[in-house]
Amino acid sequence: MESGILGIAPWHLNVGQAARLSRRSEARQQDWTSSRVDRRAACFAAIPKTSMHAARPSIDLTRVNEWKDGHVHSFQDYLVAEEPLEIRVNGQPLTVTMRTPGQDLELAAGFLFTEGLIHDATQLVSLRPIPGKNKANIVEAQLEESQSLENSPRNFVATSSCGICGKTSIESVRLRGIRRPNSHFSIDPEVLCTLPEKLHAGQAVFGRTGGLHAAALFNQNGELVVLREDIGRHNAVDKVVGWALQQNKLPLSASVLMVSGRGGFEIIQKALAAGVPALASVSAPSGLAVQLAREFGMTLIGFLRGRRFVIYSESSRIGT
Repeated sequence: MESGILGIAPWHLNVGQAARLSRRSEARQQDWTSSRVDRRAACFAAIPKTSMHAARPSIDLTRVNEWKDGHVHSFQDYLVAEEPLEIRVNGQPLTVTMRTPGQDLELAAGFLFTEGLIHDATQLVSLRPIPGKNKANIVEAQLEESQSLENSPRNFVATSSCGICGKTSIESVRLRGIRRPNSHFSIDPEVLCTLPEKLHAGQAVFGRTGGLHAAALFNQNGELVVLREDIGRHNAVDKVVGWALQQNKLPLSASVLMVSGRGGFEIIQKALAAGVPALASVSAPSGLAVQLAREFGMTLIGFLRGRRFVIYSESSRIGT
């Protein structure tokens, strides 16, 4: 039995290859990790093929060793993929963001909208991936000629952890002319309490890798409308907003957006841009996020777990 931990580089798999290798790996490990394998296998089986980019899968497979109770076991494990995506506008590089491959066009469309580069779908003439020699990690947007980028941020990098550096002032959001969200929207607290379980149940790739954030849109009755996963929580929100933009469903004035992790400033300003009246997270918001939500009249909920949550702003939307 080996005592060291081996480092072997991951490789990309499509869904069929991953499933076949997974079955072989699970058979070898069943005697000592059956519960773990069964849980992950069920989650992986639930991933629809359409949820993964045709050329760039959301999951990598690698060999790892696990130390448990003094014994080392070798098996195939799953890692969330993380790659740079360059977004170009009218032939000019705009930004590079680290993301999980999948729904790249939604991500690009959502980014352009939530960052104020476009205000509706009519300004987006076309959006297409540009294949490269090795990886299709470029998306190009063609905007109307009248849409100027002279006053837009250029050549900045969005990491998978923190979003866009520099976009950290309420004044920058105020100057964009973002409107206050729907004041007539309300939601039952009992419905709110059902959202975390629904969010978790829909996180197919997270269930396999344990390494993704999610953003999910729910209607007033707590029914799931759309869910997107990404290694960056802000990217997951952009994918949801991009989906809504492409489906002509903006503004999201009758919806609740729930995110995994914390509700940071970047998440709040993106949700406000999309017209979301209520945002919930399983963790705490930041102080600046609370200030932003209060100024613009968004209902902000944190620590939504089980039958408890904290309302940081606009509690009037929560029914009694």
